[in-house]
Amino acid sequence: MNRYAVAAIYKFEMARTKRTIFQSILSPVISTSLYFIVFGAAIGSRITEIDGVSYGAFIVPGLIMLSLLTQSIANASFGIYFPKFTGTIYELLSAPVSYFEVVLGYVGAAATKSLLLCFLILATAGFFVPLEIAHPFWMLLFLFLTAISFCLFGFIIGIWADNFEKLQIIPLLIITPLVFLGGTFYSVNMLPPFWQTVTMFNPVFYLISGFRWSFNEIADVSVMLSLGVISGFLALCLLTVWWIFKTGYHIKQ
Repeated sequence: MNRYAVAAIYKFEMARTKRTIFQSILSPVISTSLYFIVFGAAIGSRITEIDGVSYGAFIVPGLIMLSLLTQSIANASFGIYFPKFTGTIYELLSAPVSYFEVVLGYVGAAATKSLLLCFLILATAGFFVPLEIAHPFWMLLFLFLTAISFCLFGFIIGIWADNFEKLQIIPLLIITPLVFLGGTFYSVNMLPPFWQTVTMFNPVFYLISGFRWSFNEIADVSVMLSLGVISGFLALCLLTVWWIFKTGYHIKQ
């Protein structure tokens, strides 16, 4: 593996974050802080706790997962789409760099930015609510697997999209609603039986449930099931990326 090529792509993408630090870092942190203020203070005064955990602390894992999913997709999709938009992608394709190295560089940088943002949001949450992390290892594992999986998903979207509108369709119309309806602000046990059944078909619900368990040992489904869902999604994304480069789909686009 050409580690210099991977490092060059990685450093270039990370440098772009420094140039857009308000949009990439500060804006998501401020937005999440507003969630804490509105839901934690306003609604939290009416819903004091869920399953023995204060409402403010209960929503922390869901809000972190919301930022992680949306930012992972945005970082990775824009990272590979922008060279397509400017035409510089052909310089990358003609360089002595393997497809694996291209994916590693772009996805690695996107995942790093997303994880950095999540840790900043986690630190910010400590100013609003008392935080306890019961299982730090599992928390980091869920963060890492989710970041890699959705950065790969974003990479796929960036290759598929041929305009900025398509770049935003899936994150805005599919991912964000799934996160909000996946137990970010409530426990699935609070829903009527019909909607509990509907929620079970939401894949993001399993990610939030497993991630929340790592904080306060509260989970709506088995932790192993949550881990299986994210591992399966990671495998599916890896298979799709392999198919894209195997068939030359990226060149046809």
